[in-house]
Amino acid sequence: MSLVSRNVYSSPLAIVKSLPLMFVCVAMLLLTSGNALATTLESPNGRIQVQVDLLPHEQKSQLNYSVKLDGNVLVENSTVTFVRDDNVVIGDHLKLVGTTDVTSVDDSWKPVYGERSTVVDRYNTQTFRCEDTEANSAFNFQLRCYDHGVAFRVFVGNDKPMTLVEERTEFCFPGEPWTWRTNSAQGEYAKVRLAEMGSNVERPLTIQVEPDRYAAVAEAGAIDYPMMRLKSVSRDQPTVVSQLQSEVTAEGSIWTPWRVIMIGNTPGDLLESNDLILNLNEPCAIQDTAWIKPGKVLREVSLTNMGAKAAIDFAVANNFQYVEFDAGWYGHEYDDASDATTVTLDPKRSAGPLDLREMVKYADDRGIGIIVYVNRRALEKQLDEILPLYKSWGIAGVKYGFVNTGSQKWTSWLHDAVRKAAEHQLMVDIHDEYRPVGYSRTYPNLMTQEGVRGDEAKPSTSLAMTTLFTRNLAGAADHTICYYDSRVDQLWSHGQQLAKAVCTYSPWQFMYWYDTPLTAAQDGKSSRNRIVDSPEQEFFKQVPTVWDETRVISGEIGEYAVIARRSGEQWFVGAINANEDRQLRLPLDFLSDGKSYQVRRYQDDPKMDTKTKVRVVTSEATSGDEFQLKLAPNQGEAIWFSPAG
Repeated sequence: MSLVSRNVYSSPLAIVKSLPLMFVCVAMLLLTSGNALATTLESPNGRIQVQVDLLPHEQKSQLNYSVKLDGNVLVENSTVTFVRDDNVVIGDHLKLVGTTDVTSVDDSWKPVYGERSTVVDRYNTQTFRCEDTEANSAFNFQLRCYDHGVAFRVFVGNDKPMTLVEERTEFCFPGEPWTWRTNSAQGEYAKVRLAEMGSNVERPLTIQVEPDRYAAVAEAGAIDYPMMRLKSVSRDQPTVVSQLQSEVTAEGSIWTPWRVIMIGNTPGDLLESNDLILNLNEPCAIQDTAWIKPGKVLREVSLTNMGAKAAIDFAVANNFQYVEFDAGWYGHEYDDASDATTVTLDPKRSAGPLDLREMVKYADDRGIGIIVYVNRRALEKQLDEILPLYKSWGIAGVKYGFVNTGSQKWTSWLHDAVRKAAEHQLMVDIHDEYRPVGYSRTYPNLMTQEGVRGDEAKPSTSLAMTTLFTRNLAGAADHTICYYDSRVDQLWSHGQQLAKAVCTYSPWQFMYWYDTPLTAAQDGKSSRNRIVDSPEQEFFKQVPTVWDETRVISGEIGEYAVIARRSGEQWFVGAINANEDRQLRLPLDFLSDGKSYQVRRYQDDPKMDTKTKVRVVTSEATSGDEFQLKLAPNQGEAIWFSPAG
């Protein structure tokens, strides 16, 4: 780690006298009066510049920030203010108290798992210490400038109990940019002009400022603070303003979560640099993480001993790591009387029998972990009771279902529930409306979360290709990949479903969502989707769920994506196409030079006389080769590269 810093707090005049002219992140302080400030902070590579100023104007003195990329304005003249419950605005009458010197951080860290094995944390930072003289409140603006984005947060308050009813953080974009909007974590997206976006819009919010300039407004580290939504307001230029999901109460001064602007020239740039969200969270708080294990998950849908054993045996044979027992194992999930400390089957879902503890032992003897689903009704009443109980049963993890989200109360409760699970060495998958804020860095037992319109909701391919470059910027997404269900033939293709296992990152990757290895003769139900032998299943068997390296080869929001990910010496590629016939280039320069690779390509082929219509083609390739991927609408291709020999 490389760290350069100077005095903690200095007066503006002292900073001007002490700041080295050759410092890589230039900070220019222009003092026209005792309270006037204009300073520019650059990213380590110099491509991004953030100007912060504090200038009196029309009876107000507000902090303003602007962002440039390669000298072109990306965000301009944006302010940050708060409204207390006494209608006093914090941030309208600011006086500069002091400014820290610029600090440069050049660090890296090893996640327990992730989209890459090493995360680079490189940025320049500076804090502007202000006081609102009329609100009698501190207002300290902490700014970080990364090579791929900008982040800031505010320390606000006066050490007395405080309630904030509004946060008004502005993001003002020039021109007439496009954005992709949804009003629900699991909602449909619409492409609209930013000025016409409306209110209550989910984050991350991806914005196309120019054909070769993209930004995404996001948040990180929102742990005990209401989640942020966004709204557009009328200004001289399109302006997005934060919209909290509840008021904020605090016993004293508080830091807000990080407000983030991810920046790139393409949508793929944003996705490749999404570790920015993790970097803005605290390091891992779990000392021993050996029990935290990613893997592939098969959902057990029959809730019977026969179905459980079939699922566990299938997991062993097909390199899956987990079997999950879904809703109904402890009673009707929406009935407040259901007791999640008992195995009491919902008769509408299963007639049984199910000896869950015996099935846990059966799985453990075969190296398979068991995950159980618990609805928020039971979680809210029984959390402190069921977590140590499940640990004693040998359960590996819990899927938290239909959790309350948004408000400060439920945001705090949910992250506390993740911490409590860690105390009992239980991993967690959060469904349904929760979107990540990077907490899996601090508590990596938070394996994945939904907050996405996954396959169970029948999203179009275009929506999946929108989700990839919007929602997935925030982190892992449990996309509930289907395979043998009829919706695959109706909406997508089996080649596309294989590719989703690469394109959509989830350390716990659910596959065969509606499918069972039980035969019709075994369970007597003709309505179930059966997992049948098919040659391309080897791809699901081989593909990992976490990665050492990730590259976005190409992509366009709502249209297509080609993504390559490495695990050890093997590479896996997923390509998905939405709306029109395309031929996509795949240069193989990501492969190691001087090596030959065996290639297995899994291609949609309607002429194949199989249920899934997937052709498996074997060849060899080197880093100097290039593939042409010919994809019809709603098709996909998966590719597996392994060193030859």
